[in-house]
Amino acid sequence: MEPNSSPSNPIPIFSTLDHSSKKSDSTRKPLSLWPGMYHSPMTIALWETKSSIFERLLDPPLDAPPQTELLQKTPSQSRMTILYNFSTDYILREQYRDAWNEVRIGKLLEDLDALAGTISVKHCSDDDSTTRPLYLVTASVDKMVLKKPIRVDADLKIAGAVTWVGRSSIEIQLDVNQPATETAEATDSVALTANFIFVARDYKTGNAAPVNRLIPETEREKSLYEAAEARNKLRKRKFRDEKREIENGEANRLEALLAEGRIFCDMPALADRDSILLKDTCLENSLICQPQQRNIHGRIFGGFLMHRAFELAFSTAYTFAGMMPSFLEVDHVDFLRPVDVGDFLRFKSCVLYTECENSDRPLIHVEVVAHVTRPELRSSEVSNRFYFTFTVRPEAKAMNNSHRIRKVVPATEEEAHRIVERMDADSL
Repeated sequence: MEPNSSPSNPIPIFSTLDHSSKKSDSTRKPLSLWPGMYHSPMTIALWETKSSIFERLLDPPLDAPPQTELLQKTPSQSRMTILYNFSTDYILREQYRDAWNEVRIGKLLEDLDALAGTISVKHCSDDDSTTRPLYLVTASVDKMVLKKPIRVDADLKIAGAVTWVGRSSIEIQLDVNQPATETAEATDSVALTANFIFVARDYKTGNAAPVNRLIPETEREKSLYEAAEARNKLRKRKFRDEKREIENGEANRLEALLAEGRIFCDMPALADRDSILLKDTCLENSLICQPQQRNIHGRIFGGFLMHRAFELAFSTAYTFAGMMPSFLEVDHVDFLRPVDVGDFLRFKSCVLYTECENSDRPLIHVEVVAHVTRPELRSSEVSNRFYFTFTVRPEAKAMNNSHRIRKVVPATEEEAHRIVERMDADSL
């Protein structure tokens, strides 16, 4: 019988360096030989815990019939809890520690995606080896707001479950908890809440496939279901509204932004020294996607993309501000197209705009766009757009209090459109 994860029986996370000493099932292939696995303390723990489900996905029986009868499942059947023993596992702590003795946000984003994917697989499993399993992909991630810094010297817990399902889509809510003290209230311990949306595809045809139904039982589960239903309707309405807004235009706001940019281009000696052109805030990095970065379906792990985007966004905010940044939130992320092994992936970042009304807590809004580039075909397609918000660390601000965060201005109409659209999205 498989180990079961629940709030009272969390899955412990171990450091990968001493993980080989743990006992393993000798009848299973070594983890290092399993295809479609991105190695981290989180993914190793998840694969070992739900190995029987994942092994079906490694070599799916494409000639097997699809699931014919949808099951009714409760949120508790998909619920999983992960425990990071940072207080006692010093090697694990070192693997997640950043330069300020806090948890690395990029690695945490990776782990959240891995856990959400595992929960979606668990919900969609029909426990029938004669049917072909579903192909599940990350469709989007709702806005994540960091409510407090996450320390790396105290235990951390992530708990999540399916909160809503559509015909072929699944929403998973994850709560990252770290009590400030042993007697802290439960609501005070939540450092971050994340909502991941996965979509199901038929492994053979690639078409949208129906998923098991969800039956919320408790009052909290019913409340979460209603909230997720409202978010789903809002996403659809927001998409329609954004299209109308772009069609109607924002001529006055665009012209005001462009007017300042033209001074930089035409009369640079007279330009405002407290402003900077958007193109002068850009950074970029590139990589070839390797097999070690793929998920169980052979595509590049979504959490890996989020991690790389975050690292570039952080560096962009750092070089722009001249002071150490502090992460605040990542906005809604859409996964527009899959990224495959061997793809040439380019991440391009810039500071879109800043907010300096509160001089002690200026806001720096960074955009990162991921492009899949195919030199042989002379093509480049956008796979993801990420929007991160940073401020500056209080101790850095105190040491350099006279330094001002500059205003970003566009040089082209396309840049002005991007700034206005992002400002409107952030104001919702």
